[in-house]
Amino acid sequence: MANTAEHQLREVLDAYDFGAPVVGAVRFGKGHINDTFCVHTQDTEGPCVRFILQRISNAAFSRPDQLMSNVVGVTDYLKQEIEKIGGDPARETLSVLRTKTGGTYHTDGEGRAWRVFPFIEDTVCLQSAETPELFAASARAFGKFQRMLKDYPADTLYETIERFHDTENRLANFRRALDEDRMGRARDVAAEVEFVLARERDCSVAMSALREGKLPLRVTHNDTKLNNVLMDEATGEGVCVIDLDTVMPGLSINDFGDSIRFGANHSAEDERDLSKVNFDLHLFEVYTKGFLEGAGGTLTAAELSYLPWGAKLMTLECGMRFLTDYLEGDHYFATHREGQNLDRCRTQFKLVSDMEHAWDDMAAIVAKYA
Repeated sequence: MANTAEHQLREVLDAYDFGAPVVGAVRFGKGHINDTFCVHTQDTEGPCVRFILQRISNAAFSRPDQLMSNVVGVTDYLKQEIEKIGGDPARETLSVLRTKTGGTYHTDGEGRAWRVFPFIEDTVCLQSAETPELFAASARAFGKFQRMLKDYPADTLYETIERFHDTENRLANFRRALDEDRMGRARDVAAEVEFVLARERDCSVAMSALREGKLPLRVTHNDTKLNNVLMDEATGEGVCVIDLDTVMPGLSINDFGDSIRFGANHSAEDERDLSKVNFDLHLFEVYTKGFLEGAGGTLTAAELSYLPWGAKLMTLECGMRFLTDYLEGDHYFATHREGQNLDRCRTQFKLVSDMEHAWDDMAAIVAKYA
């Protein structure tokens, strides 16, 4: 019990001045990485003011000092940019509440790191895009995120997860798992192995373009799912990009591509019936239009031409990661049934195949809105 987040709550809450007495703190949200609480504060006569309190996962992030340096650097910069265009920085970006001693996070008695953000009211966090309009709203928000940070020096950020979207490295990890075959599962996945090996050269497309200077290094979010954008309750428009733990140097095409992988289909990630798994070209167009509107001319001509590659490579990479984990014994991604990671892998590879068949159409859509 000593290592549960609740055990440390009182100590952590005492490390902050919330401006009013704390009247409650309850588990909040659907995240699987960090422990998240909603803290309620209230004076005797004033309104309730809420905050988000999180214990940073030490399993996922071993250097909270570097992680928080990234978060503070990027959010402080965004506040300045938002003010320049007459926006509301308290609503349109996260703010890190300092501890009583001025720190950007608090380390508890067990060595775990905690941080606090003011709650952004009148917003919702959606787990799926129920309409194309909501998908487009998330696209504009992530495109705007690129535009607002276009002049931020990406090389000053830490890699919070080393080589996170290095597809060449993901391929190397897959090959190692295949060679070791520690669970004796390789014989059951011959078709999936063949699928990866047939696309070995594809895994170097983006990394080679980066090394050759064709694609610029940018500040990227690296987890551009719909549920990482807070939506305005009244308008349905994206208000604030959240979950900045994986903000680090990267490629804009990967941020674009991860959203397409996640959102441009209607199936569950572990769907067993692959006839239900289909890449939706209409949703690809909806997202492309919104993302480029939000980016507002920020992307270079090369980045625009590589956007379809971003979609394909992020989907291929994710499928490889599921397959690698399956070969290694399902130790990274949480599973709830036998073969779940293999089913996840197969859905991703089905989407890759669909994208390959729609390649010319994807390029034409990008050209239409570029």
